[in-house]
Amino acid sequence: MLELIKHPWPWYVAGPLIGLTVPVLLITGNKTFGISSNLRHICAACFPSGISFFTYDWKKETWNLVFIAGVLLGGAVAATWLATGRPVAIDPRLARELAGYGVSDHGTLLPGELFSFRSLLTLRGLLLIVGGGFLVGFGTRYAGGCTSGHAIMGLSNLQWPSLVATCCFMIGGFITANLLLPIILRL
Repeated sequence: MLELIKHPWPWYVAGPLIGLTVPVLLITGNKTFGISSNLRHICAACFPSGISFFTYDWKKETWNLVFIAGVLLGGAVAATWLATGRPVAIDPRLARELAGYGVSDHGTLLPGELFSFRSLLTLRGLLLIVGGGFLVGFGTRYAGGCTSGHAIMGLSNLQWPSLVATCCFMIGGFITANLLLPIILRL
């Protein structure tokens, strides 16, 4: 039985399960969902002083904190008991392309040549880790939510800002993956 769980679920199983979160949230009276809102709730709980953005009744959103705890617990369970020990399988063409950029450790989800403390001291690592982190944080705040919040919950509620944000996320992802990332990886 455990061996069945160790394989990625097909889209036709995982997609509907993710989609079912929306009706459950709407039935229970919750209108917001997303990882960035969880970070806001944690900050509101930990730093209750003077910052207007964090001054609200975060206790009403306790279910959201339980959700983020479940995400962390699920990641720990997957890494501890469901890991196969085999390297990540990628297309041979991608392996050749990564080798051309000096990335040979492509059997892991986070190649050490790109994501490590050693690589953080390089221009490439600084751009990927610090620059990428800043842009994600800034973009999430500027867009009023993250990709999961807008694409899953916002689109389900037919919110125009979520449609615009999701389209912009996708366009930005395509441009970054196809135009900017090759330039950064050459550094």
